Amino acid sequence: MTGTGIAARLARVRAGIPAGVDLVAVSKGHPAAAIREAYGAGQRAFGENYVQEWREKAEALADLPDLAWHFVGGLQTNKVKYLAGRVALVHTVDREELGREIARRWGQHAATARVLVEVNVGREPAKAGCDPDGVPALVAALGALPSLEVAGLMCIPPAESDPRPFFDTLREMRDRLGLRELSMGMSGDYAAAIEAGATIVRVGTAIFGERRPRP
Repeated sequence: MTGTGIAARLARVRAGIPAGVDLVAVSKGHPAAAIREAYGAGQRAFGENYVQEWREKAEALADLPDLAWHFVGGLQTNKVKYLAGRVALVHTVDREELGREIARRWGQHAATARVLVEVNVGREPAKAGCDPDGVPALVAALGALPSLEVAGLMCIPPAESDPRPFFDTLREMRDRLGLRELSMGMSGDYAAAIEAGATIVRVGTAIFGERRPRP
């Protein structure tokens, strides 16, 4: 895959994203060289799903100024220490235990963690995320922690459904809670997410192409 290909796809995605909406290029499964190419085309925010993969890429790309990492995958409490002070936004906080560990580890770096609460908008048993009914209490509990800022909400709608009602539900929940950020929308549905009020979209395949399979 050439740099021209990544740059052209990135430009097409950006053309559909209005001012005020942040693009996170989800680079999981793609080599550091692909991130470097997207960076060269002007992209600065990149999302990773796996801590070990992120660590390897962060080291390989440490020479790039202004590169902002977002963690967009499921996060175990024992892996938080690796991210502390080095990740701009954690999108997937779905329980108080995880929030407490994030606050503790960021506090050790005299830093404040910005996090999003992941909401299981479709109430899918096999999917991560806080149950919608539990979101107000979780936001309140996290908001009371030192060294942690709840910036907004995040969701992944059910794969086989029209995502728009779920995006609307998340926006309404965000508004009731008085938060700012809405991280929703991926390669196949980011246009609908933007229409529904997304402030952050997470786009991978439309920029980098299909991912290589994990070993």
